[in-house]
Amino acid sequence: MHIQEALDSNLEDVLNVERTAFGYNKEAELVRALLDDPTALPRLSLLAFEGERAVGHVLFTSARLEQNPEAVSVALLAPLAVVPDFQNQGVGGRLIERGIRILAGSGVDLVFVLGHPGYYPRHGFEPAGRLGFAAPYPIPDEDADAWMVQALRPGVIGKVEGTVVCAEALNRPEHWRE
Repeated sequence: MHIQEALDSNLEDVLNVERTAFGYNKEAELVRALLDDPTALPRLSLLAFEGERAVGHVLFTSARLEQNPEAVSVALLAPLAVVPDFQNQGVGGRLIERGIRILAGSGVDLVFVLGHPGYYPRHGFEPAGRLGFAAPYPIPDEDADAWMVQALRPGVIGKVEGTVVCAEALNRPEHWRE
């Protein structure tokens, strides 16, 4: 398996992975919207291939902290998708890890995700709400641990807090339910 940055010419591969992984079109349309959204820039789109077949995709888009917009560089991971016959084989973890390395090298300080609290902590994420970071839309108390953050620079957590402002394509309440 190899991972590469998705090119414009890979759009159909990206959308196919999203549709196949989720079994419907919602995430594929969200990815298409984010790829066309100038407020999502800079973004990082990675594809995992087994041979010539695209089997996984992750998208990181630009975000900011409302209360500290200039203090830190912020990205949001959404979505992560792996086709069913490659799930539970480490593809998602490898996509996350590669993305985190690239983002850290480009100066991103914090990465946020709304996702499964049993999965993302294995990849360095921890609940964000108790660290002073609010999601763009309220997360119900029973799902609070699904809103997570990972610091890519030591010492940044504890120095800043606030509400995450995401790209316009993600800025709808239906995208903020786990």
